[in-house]
Amino acid sequence: MFIRNKAVFREFKWILCDALDDELLEYPLLAEKEGIKIRPELMEVDKLYHCVFENAIFIFYKDQEEIMHCYQVDDSDAMKEIMADPANMENILMKYSYEK
Repeated sequence: MFIRNKAVFREFKWILCDALDDELLEYPLLAEKEGIKIRPELMEVDKLYHCVFENAIFIFYKDQEEIMHCYQVDDSDAMKEIMADPANMENILMKYSYEK
């Protein structure tokens, strides 16, 4: 499988934003040099969100129980396709998950 579960957030420099920072974020994820800022209150349940950080694509979603899930895309071909067409991310992920 080309995605790995990254539920153990201490492996990365995640910053959960509970309050408003200096700027308002419309998209719930923002990659910065310190890590990825996550605004879970802006996330819709069961909707995929992606973020590029340190040349890797991370995919996040919040489930019905408000639990956050994070995956990293490892397949270089899938990464290229997602970078070229992020709006089609779900279809691209489905395509590669069936191929592997």
